[in-house]
Amino acid sequence: MARARSLRPFPGVRPIGRPFWLMLPGVAWLLVFGLAPVAFMVAVSFWRSSIFGTTPDFVFDSYVRIIEEPLYLDLIIKTLRMAALTTLLSLIFSYPLAWFLATRRGAWKAICLVAVFVPFWISYVVRTFVWLPILGRNGLINQALLSLGIVDAPVGWLLYNEGAVYLGLVYVYTLFMTLPIYLALGRIDPKLLEASADLGARPWQTFRHVVLPLSWPGVLSGCIMVFLLAVSAYVTPRLLGGTSGIMLGNMIASQFLSNNNWAMGAALSVTLVAIVGALLLVTGRWIGIAEVFTGGKK
Repeated sequence: MARARSLRPFPGVRPIGRPFWLMLPGVAWLLVFGLAPVAFMVAVSFWRSSIFGTTPDFVFDSYVRIIEEPLYLDLIIKTLRMAALTTLLSLIFSYPLAWFLATRRGAWKAICLVAVFVPFWISYVVRTFVWLPILGRNGLINQALLSLGIVDAPVGWLLYNEGAVYLGLVYVYTLFMTLPIYLALGRIDPKLLEASADLGARPWQTFRHVVLPLSWPGVLSGCIMVFLLAVSAYVTPRLLGGTSGIMLGNMIASQFLSNNNWAMGAALSVTLVAIVGALLLVTGRWIGIAEVFTGGKK
């Protein structure tokens, strides 16, 4: 009995309160600021909106309009496509950057990390707005093309289209993809790379069979974060997309702010959340999303 008491981690120390009461503040915060707004949005999506305002009711008018009108379905598909392509482009640019940062040493590594983080200390809106004087008809790129004699008149296709939206989204979300990949690469033991080379593996084989599997949780984490942020983007499509680059977030905002149709705005929000949740649930069995939260441990 004495030996059993001595094996206790903190003999003589009694816990303060019960585990349930210790969890209560966190659970209350989640309910009030997490689940309650979502529940209210779901309830509003079944209300009835008209020119006289929104009245509490239980109707499916908003969801019927989403299904019947091609405008909403096309915009949902377009938003998912743009978010997926933004995620892919961010991964293509971020993985080499993360590898470069992970392989630096000493003061040079610190300088590179600061150089990557500094732009993201500026406001998201400011970093998006700065593309206007760069891509505009009187912007930096057009002025350079005119000065070099490449074009005779300013080109207008650099701005207010999907390409400009992709550029803005990839730029503002690069850090969210680079950071988790960088952390995953930093945990790889260099001896594994040396062992792979000693066994005759070429650099591409080492990357495919050693580096990529070990960094996969970081890749998944970055892809999930960028996709979720891109699918709900509002500022970037609003500033850089014009009429051809709008996404579902812009439509939802217009329903609340311009059309005063809260029911439709809530229904579009619920639809987007349901679709994204279903995609994560279905693809989770294939890509192993659970590894993101366990650090790659089973």
